[in-house]
Amino acid sequence: ASPGYCWPFQGSRTEVLIRLPAQIQPTAITIQHTSKRASPLGTVSSAPRDFTVSVSLCRALGAGTWPRGKAGLDEEGKDETLLGTFTYTMQKEPTQTFPLQDGTPSAFWFLKLVIQSNWGKPGYTCIFRVRVYGKIVGTHAIGQTHV
Repeated sequence: ASPGYCWPFQGSRTEVLIRLPAQIQPTAITIQHTSKRASPLGTVSSAPRDFTVSVSLCRALGAGTWPRGKAGLDEEGKDETLLGTFTYTMQKEPTQTFPLQDGTPSAFWFLKLVIQSNWGKPGYTCIFRVRVYGKIVGTHAIGQTHV
């Protein structure tokens, strides 16, 4: 990850809804930030710290188009399923993979990433790459993949 080429979010808390290219039974998520060594300021305080990953049951199998409202989540999050609560640790490698809760029975078009805090940068939080791993569900799907 090159400094300056991040996906910036204002503040230290944000939510993002990711539309997947296929219906996925998610098994893991990878978050990547730049390393302290590669950072021009020698800091990675804009890296996410605490975050959650969830999916919405109302958009399980059969969701083929962008729905109205919150683009895949029910209006009040009632049918959301939390797949995990995690901490990105800046003392570890810049690319970190987090296993999601086992036993998700459905495949989903949308995955919700909620960044709850960062490592101290008050103005913004940066993510350099997000990868979702899982099983593609469909008539032509075989095995595991990442998107």
